[in-house]
Amino acid sequence: MTRAARGLFVTLEGGDGSGKSTQAELLAEWLRASGREVVRTREPGGTDVGLEIRELVLHHRGDIAPRAEALLYAADRAHHVATLVRPALERGAVVLQDRYLDSSVAYQGAGRVLDADEVRRLSLWATDDLLPDLTILLDLDEAAARARLDGARTRYDRLEAEGASFHARVRAAYLELAAAEPERFLVLDATLPVDELATAIREAVGERLVGGDG
Repeated sequence: MTRAARGLFVTLEGGDGSGKSTQAELLAEWLRASGREVVRTREPGGTDVGLEIRELVLHHRGDIAPRAEALLYAADRAHHVATLVRPALERGAVVLQDRYLDSSVAYQGAGRVLDADEVRRLSLWATDDLLPDLTILLDLDEAAARARLDGARTRYDRLEAEGASFHARVRAAYLELAAAEPERFLVLDATLPVDELATAIREAVGERLVGGDG
């Protein structure tokens, strides 16, 4: 598929507590108001199969070997893209997705100290090389993120419960990914006011919609 022949694939990335869900909802409302079909989804858990994988990787009691964890995320991603994301893009929808392959590179690559290039190649193989048109990275210091989570959570998943050093590695990996692909990433300071972030995101998405339609 060429960009002109399909919809727009937008992913939201960042540490837990960075505000991805809030911004995705605001963006979806704006797009729907302009008449666009919007598909909001997430990884893991965007499909029935994904929900089962999500429960396993995030709430399983006991350890999961790092390579097994990476493979489970890739399995979810393969099914998710084949059954939900690609069909939506092919009919011209805007797909807004909470987490994608950059999460695996950051969390399983840097966080779990696996080979980041191998993790990325695994995800690209699983998705037949599908990359987002735009990735919005909401950057937030790990201490600030923990403070937000502590004020909002009563139950932490396996990744949220990791220590500060884990989340510092994840944040550093995200910033390295964004620096390597500046044409794909929009990096925003997640401590900015919600409406200011929403405006910046709308502008970036609007530019890509115009470019894709032209």
